[in-house]
Amino acid sequence: MARPGAPEPDLERWIHEGRRTVIDVADMLGVPPEVYTRDPLTLIPALQNYVSRLPLTQFEQSDWITLQSDLMAYVADVLIQRYGARWIVVDDSTTPHGYRYVIEVEGLDGQIRRIDPVGAVQAEFTNLPIEVTRMLASAELTLRLTNEVDEQR
Repeated sequence: MARPGAPEPDLERWIHEGRRTVIDVADMLGVPPEVYTRDPLTLIPALQNYVSRLPLTQFEQSDWITLQSDLMAYVADVLIQRYGARWIVVDDSTTPHGYRYVIEVEGLDGQIRRIDPVGAVQAEFTNLPIEVTRMLASAELTLRLTNEVDEQR
């Protein structure tokens, strides 16, 4: 799975660090951990307010990486808490380590689907301004956790 010289995947650590990240973000934004863990959607208003005020045009690469990590942790945690999704490790020859962490869940159609939360966040970065609910909805649609709305009606 891992390339020679690359660290072996540590799924438990990855899960723990992602969860800790999102709880820290919630706490930083004034949403108590116990409120967040009861319903992760309670973070949306504070998180949207936060990202809307960020000086994105002044961001350096490290700022983008931090924001990406925070939003990725949030997207993943919402999928885990609301839909019973789970983190897994998949082989990926395009990454430096030879693997990556993805979210897996059963969609409404009974099919198991996967999404890389990093990709969901990066897609949002190409469609500024960042909209937290759009990012979550996109992930839900990709995984077929919700039905698409027919806008033709």
